This record gives sequence, structure tokens and C-alpha cells, in this order.
Amino acid sequence: MPDAERDADALATTLRDARGRRDDATAAVEEHGESTLATVRDAVQRADRLLERYVDSATGTGDFQAYVEFQGEFAAVAEDLDEDVPGRDAFERANDAVDGRRLSESDFDRAREALSPARDLADRLAEREAAEAAVHDAERDVTRRLDALDDRIAALERLVELGEADLTAPTEELREPIAAYNDAVRDAFDDFRREASARELLAFVADAAGTPFVDYAAPPPELRSFLDSSPADGAALPDLLEYADYSASKLDHYVEDPGTFTARVRPHRTYLERLSAEPLTVDWPPPPSAETLRFQREELVSVVAKFAPEGTVARARRLREAADHPDYERLRRAAEAEAELSDAEVERVASGEAAAELAEARERRELLTDTLEDADS
Repeated sequence: MPDAERDADALATTLRDARGRRDDATAAVEEHGESTLATVRDAVQRADRLLERYVDSATGTGDFQAYVEFQGEFAAVAEDLDEDVPGRDAFERANDAVDGRRLSESDFDRAREALSPARDLADRLAEREAAEAAVHDAERDVTRRLDALDDRIAALERLVELGEADLTAPTEELREPIAAYNDAVRDAFDDFRREASARELLAFVADAAGTPFVDYAAPPPELRSFLDSSPADGAALPDLLEYADYSASKLDHYVEDPGTFTARVRPHRTYLERLSAEPLTVDWPPPPSAETLRFQREELVSVVAKFAPEGTVARARRLREAADHPDYERLRRAAEAEAELSDAEVERVASGEAAAELAEARERRELLTDTLEDADS
């Protein structure tokens, strides 16, 4: 199930259970101490290896030498343990099981069974490790669910906020001057791009790129340097891009040094193709603050005047009508709602469904946050 849909109660329960299991496993290890249990574990592993190695050769009418070696080595497992080591009696019982004149596989089975109490002690270390891993996994799942809930809550908060906007507000009072300016500046830039030299166009872009509200990327310095010194500097950008497709022999008719032209222009073809009027336009919906639109309008008037006809500059000046509108904030929120909300989302807000979902998501986040903090305490 996706993280955003997993049940918070189940995740919280899993984390609490995992923490309880780890506490129990830790206490079980601490009862005898980690180093003591490690000694028992090593002895169990040593005994198991011997039982596995000699089960064929030391049983029945097998190799007498193997039988002698096995009994000596197996007896040493218990003898090497201190008297107070927990589980030592299990090794002694296991040794008794295989201490006979003749051994069978059933004797080896009885020895393995006799080792069970010692094996249980040794397994406490593995159980603690597994329990710690379970806590780690449970905390990871809770954290992922919290991340998903944060995203869900942010989306619902945004939905509720927009849904409360006045959807009957006359947003065209902001849209019309902005749309008129955007259309005009796009047309003017298309003419400028088509008619001005590429050198002149890039000089404009370089200047505009230093303006906070005009988001042009500065032209590559090596490209501008080449155009400033090339006989092709009078070519418009569409011609320059067309030259970039020419073969060396054909390009030789248009530029003085085809190799240098290719090396300087072709690597930046994507940049040149993407140059447009978009950084000079005003977004819709417009900026959250009317003051921001005022600053943007002032910069656009100055920048656009460098290439556009007076009619376009006048459209830029008229952006002040939008920025100075007395209901700017209300109209902008309504414009956001129009742009972002579907009819179904508007209905979810109006019915209270979105608010209920938001409250539920916040409750789930609180539950998981509290559970995670309890686990860390």
C-alpha cells in the first residue's frame, strides 16, 4: 500500500510492538551479559561443527581414529567453559549422549537436542539484533508516512485556502491588462528576434539578465565574443541558426572561418533556439504581492523600451492598473483558485469534505509524531 494511504494506527502499533520486543531482547541479553552469551554462542557453534563433521565417520563401524578424535574434541567443548557459564550443563549432557563405546546417528541427535538450552541462550544475541532491525524498519515506515502526511496536509491546506476564495470575483480586471501586455511583448520580441542582428539580440539579453524580475540566462561569453568579432555579426538569429545546419563547404559562402563558426555556435544552439519573450512576460496568476508587480512593471517598462515599439511599452505601463487595483489580493486569490481547482475540488471544499480530510490527516500526523517521539525517549 502506498505510504500516503497506510493506516497510521497500524504503523504506530507496529512501532510500539517492535520497541517492546527490543526492550525484552535487550533485557534477556543483559541478564547474563553480552560477552558471556558470545562465549556460549561460540561453544554451540563449535559443538555443532563437530557433530556435523563426525556424524558419518565416528558412528557405527566407521573410522576408529575419527571416533577417538571426535570424543576428545567434543568433551573439550564443555571442559573449556568455566563452571559458572550459563548453559554449561547442556554441554555436559550432550557429551554424555556421545560418550559411548559405539555411537549411532541417534546419539548425535540426542546430543543436538541436549544443546537446545545453550542454543536458546546463544540465540538471545541474534534476537536482540533482529529486534533492533525491526525497530529501525518500523521507525523508517513511520517517518515515510509522516513525510507523505506532510505532503498531504500541505495539499489539503492549499485546497481549503483556495476553495475559500471568492470565485465570483471579476478576475478579468487583473487578467486583461496582463494578457494585453503579454501578447504585445511576445509579438514585439518575435519581430526583434527576426530582424535584429544576433549580436544585438544577445547584447540585449545580456543586459536584461542582470534585472531581478527578468529571468534570462546570460549569453555564453565565448558566443558573444565570437559574434562581436565575426563578419557574420550582422546576421539575424534565425539566419545564424540556419547557418549552423550547413555543411562546411556551404557555410564557407556565408562566414569567413567555417570551423570557428561551427565550434562557437553549434554548442550553444539549444540556448539560442530557446530565446523567447517569456522572461519578459507577467505570470498568470500574477505575483502574490501587488508591490512585487509594481517593481516588475517598472523594470519591464525600462527593459522593453530597448527594443519594442511605443505601443508595447504603453502596455507595460498599463500594468500599473493591475498592481494598483484596490482588490488586488482578493482578485489574485480568485485567479489562483480558477487556475488550480477543478469543479470537483471546489465541491469538496464547499461540502466540508476537504476540511474533514485535513483534520483527519493532522490527527494521524500527531499520532505518529507522538509515537515516534515516545520511541526516541
